[in-house]
Amino acid sequence: MIYHEPRAMARDEVNPTLSAPIEDVVNSIAKNKICMKGILATPDFSHTGELQTLNMKLRNALDLYANVVHVKSLPNVKCRHTGVDCIIIREQTEGEYSALEHEGVPGVVECLKIVTAAKSERIAKFAFDYAVKMGRKKVTAVHKANIMKLGDGLFLRSCEEIAKLYPRIQFEKMIVDNCTMQMVSDPSQFDVMVTPNLYGNIVDNLASGLVGGAGVVAGASYSSQCVVFEQGARHIFSGAVGKNIANPVATLLCSANLLAHVNLPVYSKMIKNAISKVLKDGKVRTKDLGGQSTTKDFTYAVIHCLT
Repeated sequence: MIYHEPRAMARDEVNPTLSAPIEDVVNSIAKNKICMKGILATPDFSHTGELQTLNMKLRNALDLYANVVHVKSLPNVKCRHTGVDCIIIREQTEGEYSALEHEGVPGVVECLKIVTAAKSERIAKFAFDYAVKMGRKKVTAVHKANIMKLGDGLFLRSCEEIAKLYPRIQFEKMIVDNCTMQMVSDPSQFDVMVTPNLYGNIVDNLASGLVGGAGVVAGASYSSQCVVFEQGARHIFSGAVGKNIANPVATLLCSANLLAHVNLPVYSKMIKNAISKVLKDGKVRTKDLGGQSTTKDFTYAVIHCLT
């Protein structure tokens, strides 16, 4: 669902599909407990003082505090590294995404980064619980506490305190700039990663690039009451609108994950097996994977392989 405030749009802008006010979307998700969505495009309303994007409003209204992206190598998708298999867990209700900015004097902008012990501990516990549930062995806290000693320092200390409750899970900490270098050099060293908001957004997209790009990675955002299944890489790809060229793999994987979440694992596995078969065959590939097939071509190929 995409919602936008009414305004005149330039000729070269993409006119988003009107559905319902964001409040109605929030109420629907809260009622049904699950949702599947794409990445929302938000017009620039900064001149009006509105700094929150639609995605931010949705997360804050539903308290979707934990974003989970499982980055895994896919069959027959050629990349620099093979065997990538890591889970990135991002706190996404505070940090730099507070939308608290102002221009005190012309040419000087102040932005507030919000870090709280309660939310830092909550995302750390979510990450360790997720690691236990998924049979993972290590959790890496990604931070910049060497520079942001108070804000990121609080996040890191929270992770360290929670780690003491899980003695069977190995815990390590890594500065974010080193983390990005290590990921492109040797992603196999990572298992579960827990990050503040901004770093998680960056690491999600970087990791997606390691396994084939934004079109092949699924994600999900969790609150204590509901879950929203969405693409793992935050890229709206507005240039593909109406052209039938986008890679549907990420969205199809989201649908499979949703089915597993509602206790329909057989159907979830059917979709994932069909995707794997199409990728292994290599005959139908979208442009981002080096082929010339359309979105519909790939989707029909997956449907044909459903068994």
